[in-house]
Amino acid sequence: MTDDAEGLTIWMTGLPGSGKSTLAGILQTKLRSEYHRRVELLDGDEIRKGLSRDLGLSKEHREEHARRVSFVAKLLSRNGVMSIVALISPYRASRAEARETIGPGRFVEVYVKASLEECERRDPKGLYAKARRGEIGNMTGIQDPYEEPTEAEIVVDTEKGSPSECAEKILGSLRKMGKL
Repeated sequence: MTDDAEGLTIWMTGLPGSGKSTLAGILQTKLRSEYHRRVELLDGDEIRKGLSRDLGLSKEHREEHARRVSFVAKLLSRNGVMSIVALISPYRASRAEARETIGPGRFVEVYVKASLEECERRDPKGLYAKARRGEIGNMTGIQDPYEEPTEAEIVVDTEKGSPSECAEKILGSLRKMGKL
């Protein structure tokens, strides 16, 4: 592992089912094995089981969840760790706050793009189906908005590329940006 590597946060945002967690896992493996980086994966669902278990899915709670995740990513980043954040983070303001918290040069926003229709088709956790039946509320893309990024440094369309191809595009972009 490289001890003098500068920390970085790769903030992956997108609708539920767009492929954030899948891509984050691939990136984590490649960054460790091929680039010898210290990498921590901050998956939104996993963090909700611990650090954010007291939060629901209201707008205020989603913003607080993103705030907590960005604080952890900032701590990791300033200690030379690369964080991969896989978080819906549906609001532009929350992502802008995360960018500011983590700091200039240490934040790269990746928009994991997939249409609502494709995400509903994939529906890995059955959440869209439950939302359509009225069994859950505040579902991003159904009852709650997802504000597409306007400042993402990297955009990958998971409907047009395989997970491996999208991960390679992200790594290639990070190399071009001088982050790897």
